[in-house]
Parts: sequence; structure tokens; C-alpha cells
Amino acid sequence: MTLPSTYADRNCSLARTLEVVGERWTLLIVRDAFFGVRRFGDFATQLKIPRAVLTDRLKTLVQEGVLSRDDEPGGAVEYRLTAKGIELWPVLRTLMNWGDAHYSPTGAKRVFRHERDGGLLDHEGRCGDCGLVVPVLEILHEPGPGFEPAPGPGRDAVARAVSAPRRLLEPMVTAR
Repeated sequence: MTLPSTYADRNCSLARTLEVVGERWTLLIVRDAFFGVRRFGDFATQLKIPRAVLTDRLKTLVQEGVLSRDDEPGGAVEYRLTAKGIELWPVLRTLMNWGDAHYSPTGAKRVFRHERDGGLLDHEGRCGDCGLVVPVLEILHEPGPGFEPAPGPGRDAVARAVSAPRRLLEPMVTAR
């Protein structure tokens, strides 16, 4: 028996959530939004996602209130996580931790620190130095011991910006 294409008529929170974020490209878009990606072309470059798929996923995330679409002067468009989107951070953090534990034998791909004191965050987002559960806006990310930069000398500007240490949600800066 095949699964229905939507669960709109079901009374299940997990099924409804999967309607919005249960597709791999969607979670990768949200992950990159946390790492500072905001522009369509930068998402496309970083993820190597087909442009039609990216268009569809961004449209859905905006319609569902996970991202906002901001038209900038000069015709540029930026996508930003909304408060609803930021609430997905614990889910992404847990999935990254699980992936590091099972698929990254050299260690975590990224490590997260408390901006205030530099303490490493544990798997629940608690600072190892001060003991606080750190809010998203106070989390720094940086490459971890399992980080593997893209091969070759010509990594693109988006890949360099996404992997550079900085605060979550801080917009990445690339030459335009």
C-alpha cells in the first residue's frame, strides 16, 4: 500500500510536520539558513539543488511561515528564518548529532559554542562552562574535527562563507 501524498486530513502532529519539513532538501535549506545563507543563488550553489526544486521548497517554507521572503532594494530577495523556523533548531541539532555519531568516524562535522564564554555545547545545547541551555542567537558554530572541506583549491565563496566560524543566523558575506 502506498502512502498518501498528503496528510492534511489526518489528526497527527508528526504527519503534519512531515508535510512541511519531511523532505531532505527542505531540512538542508533550513540548516543552511541557520548557517547564514539567505539568497536563492547561494542556496543553489551550496546545496547543488535543482533550481525548480529549490523554488518549490522555498515557496512552501514561506507559505508555512518557516521562512520569510524579503524583497531587498535593487531586486534582490532574501529568505530568513522566522520564529517558527528557529524553533526547528533542536531538531536539526539532534539530527546532526545523530549523523556525527553514526556517520562521521573522525568526529563532529561542526561544533557549537556559547558566544558569551566560549564553552562547548553538549548534545542538548547546554554550555559546558556555564551550564546554561544556550539560545540560538548566542550560539557560535565552527568546523569540528570531522569537517571535510570540499576537495580542490577552488571552493566557491558560498562554501567558504558557510564553513567560516560565526554566530548562527548571522548572514554570510560573499562577493556579489
